[in-house]
Amino acid sequence: MAFMLASATMFPFLLILLLVSAAAADGSSKANNVCGRSASRCPAWRLSVESGNLKDWHVVPLHCVGYVRKYMMAEGQYWEDSKVAALAILDYVKTLKLAGDGKDAWVFDIDETLLSNIPYYQQHDFGGKAFDSKTFEAWVLKMKAPALPSSLLLYKSLLAQGFKIFLLTGRDESQRNGTVHNLFQAGYKGWWGLILRGENDQGTSAGVYKPEKRGELVNKGYRLWGSVGDQWSDLSGPYEASRSFKLPNPMYYIS
Repeated sequence: MAFMLASATMFPFLLILLLVSAAAADGSSKANNVCGRSASRCPAWRLSVESGNLKDWHVVPLHCVGYVRKYMMAEGQYWEDSKVAALAILDYVKTLKLAGDGKDAWVFDIDETLLSNIPYYQQHDFGGKAFDSKTFEAWVLKMKAPALPSSLLLYKSLLAQGFKIFLLTGRDESQRNGTVHNLFQAGYKGWWGLILRGENDQGTSAGVYKPEKRGELVNKGYRLWGSVGDQWSDLSGPYEASRSFKLPNPMYYIS
């Protein structure tokens, strides 16, 4: 009887412990639940990531790291996908009639949009390891991120057509000088504004911070004809541009 009472008393405690443990599990569990343990499902996993169907994941599933590595490297599909996105944007731009009053604007994210951090992620399993802000900040300070070639061509084309270009990034204001230097070295010049996280923006999710900054541009009279980013949080929310274009990035997720 004592054993039965003890078991009955312990059961709710064990159940709660199991639930807490499951909730605290690594964020990769969501991704693993989608694609199981089969590498053959990795392309489908990436599609779910890019389409925004899979949210709040933290690392690339272990059995998909090799797939992502192959996709992102020099001969991988990533570069062709990025090029096709840029061509689609240029086709859209051909349909626009700009006012020419200095208020026709375009918004770009920076990381994995204008600049590529592949050299950094090569050292971190292409997203297979949890994000480390300290090592990434050290990488940013090196100012060696190369341009994404198709994005550089797109950027120069939009600039030549008279758009006021705004760069809206999740990087901190303290990284302004290094970011400007890296952008210049990569070939980006002539932007109208570079918006970084200030003191009051710390701790705010990208999905809140970026719409707020777009709203400030709209309130200044700018018409946001387009926006380009590698995360849905770069693009969605209030004050969306007339068209939003997502570039591929299966290495990490930002809410």
